[in-house]
Amino acid sequence: MQRVLTQRVALLLALRTKLCPRVGSTAVNMSTLLVNQPQYAWLRELGLSDDNHGVYNGSWGGQGQVVTSYCPANNEPIARVRQATLAEYEETVQKAQEAWRVWADVPAPKRGEIVRQIGEALRGKITALGRLVSLEMGKIYVEGVGEVQEYVDVCDYAVGLSRMIGGPILPSERPGHALIEQWNPVGLVGIITAFNFPVAVYGWNNALALICGNVCLWKGAPTTPLTSVAVTRIVAEVLERNHLPGAICSMTCGGADIGTAMARDERVGLVSFTGSTQVGKQVAMMVQERFGRQLLELGGNNAIIVFEDADLNLVVPSAVFASVGTAGQRCTTTRRLMLHESVHDDVVERIAKAYKQIRIGDPWDPSTLYGPLHTEQAVQQYLSAVEQAKQQGGTLVCGGKVMERPGNYVEPTIITGLPHDAPIVHTETFVPILYVLKFKTEDEAFAWNNEVKQGLSSSIFTKDMGRVFRWLGPKGSDCGIVNVNIPTSGAEIGGAFGGEKHTGGGRESGSDSWKQYMRRSTCTINYSKDLPLAQGIKFE
Repeated sequence: MQRVLTQRVALLLALRTKLCPRVGSTAVNMSTLLVNQPQYAWLRELGLSDDNHGVYNGSWGGQGQVVTSYCPANNEPIARVRQATLAEYEETVQKAQEAWRVWADVPAPKRGEIVRQIGEALRGKITALGRLVSLEMGKIYVEGVGEVQEYVDVCDYAVGLSRMIGGPILPSERPGHALIEQWNPVGLVGIITAFNFPVAVYGWNNALALICGNVCLWKGAPTTPLTSVAVTRIVAEVLERNHLPGAICSMTCGGADIGTAMARDERVGLVSFTGSTQVGKQVAMMVQERFGRQLLELGGNNAIIVFEDADLNLVVPSAVFASVGTAGQRCTTTRRLMLHESVHDDVVERIAKAYKQIRIGDPWDPSTLYGPLHTEQAVQQYLSAVEQAKQQGGTLVCGGKVMERPGNYVEPTIITGLPHDAPIVHTETFVPILYVLKFKTEDEAFAWNNEVKQGLSSSIFTKDMGRVFRWLGPKGSDCGIVNVNIPTSGAEIGGAFGGEKHTGGGRESGSDSWKQYMRRSTCTINYSKDLPLAQGIKFE
């Protein structure tokens, strides 16, 4: 049966490629676009039309390939975007450099005021923009609005930060000398974002980069270009209203050619990349080859560990939210659920029951809790992972099938019985599959948590305070996010977000993440008439 489903989906994909290609100006008839249908008239409020410019550098353009954006909930075309050419990329970088000369002279608190206005402009469009995220990415409406709210919150955070960033005055060992740290912007920050958070991740980078004195060049995901265009329009209006160069926040929609150009461009002071570990590794190598600076937010094979003393009334909703939220397409999604042998069967039964009660439907319906996968390719990956898990000894508790409805819907899935080191368990598949593992000891559970290549998010459920601090300590979790009695997903903006190992090591959003967008100089100032040397050296 599984092979029949796989063959069926493959056939549908092949037919769709032949009959309804996703790229090209002639691929979709104008009358079939959702943007022209009355129920989607709100898209016009965001400045979107049938054909949209995919380049902004103070003026709008786009002479490259035309791509059509599709709605994952029904695979119907929304609207088209004309991407950037490499020549337009070059023009945009040059304009961004010119804009930086203006922006760098603006005092940091004044830059914070512009970011505050961007946050206010986003607040004014939060409903329509949240609906667009839901329509184009496929996440449920409340998550779409929440994602825009995250950008707003980061703007608020950055406003305060604009009056606080700076280095210390350090004690000098030499009389009549001052030793200080000076922080300056890196210049141009290239931001490459993924489909699953098409607004928030840009916001994390954009707001902090701006108050630090940088200009930004954004390349969003090729499958969510309308969101990139809509957000850029909102930001551009704020810049234009303040008589500032629009190229301070530039955008070049495109594919791998634009991303490669950005990674190799020595004029780009920092490349912030969010996406898969595989592509992130390629970006990292290109940036490192020119000794550039990079900020990587890559994959996560995240685990929740449930001990025998855990409060199961917290465990069940946490595990369900973290495993099926955004249809398993968060980098912080829980993919491994490790249960102590004494609670294993009880927890599996409770979670399986909760899975069956999840409201599945159109993502823009306020009552829906679970929407579609983003692409048809993801459906194929889901089917492949289920098949591999079964071949490697897993038992299907629930789910495992493509749903019989329009769009890219699959059943949220629970699989038990796999070894902790099964190849599929160690593979991050960006779909709603939860692998449940049974453990006996704390040492065993901590070791299993750390044995995967990624190191993004992790959580334990326990009442044992000694165990909590062992978990937080050097022999505990090796992840960048280490939680206790909460899910692996749903991070707050006040903390630094990111992970270790194959997750990339980057940090965005809160804490001292702003330092990644600046370069540090150690400055020694001699205000005396003498010239003493450090370490007491005499050179006379």
